[in-house]
Amino acid sequence: MTESARTAQALTAAYTSPLITNTLHCPLPTLTPSPSKQDTISYLSALRKSVTKLQTDVNIFLTRKMEEEKERAVKNGNGASTKVDEQKEEENYGEEVDDEN
Repeated sequence: MTESARTAQALTAAYTSPLITNTLHCPLPTLTPSPSKQDTISYLSALRKSVTKLQTDVNIFLTRKMEEEKERAVKNGNGASTKVDEQKEEENYGEEVDDEN
């Protein structure tokens, strides 16, 4: 067995900001250089589960960071006067929105 076949693999996502760096990991099973059809199916199934888990972990992390930033803004007096429409924010998550209207 080659060295690369024995190396543990992981699906990773990295978050970097001026204040914090965080890396999230989900382990992946090892796939041999010449996998059988069943090995490939099993690997792809595990990969799909890992992607879903990593996405959930990223969402939890980012939600926690957003809550921390809101708390920090309120404590610093920056957020008390700004009412955030949580529903609108959720609907537009990840989208560029023109706020001039």
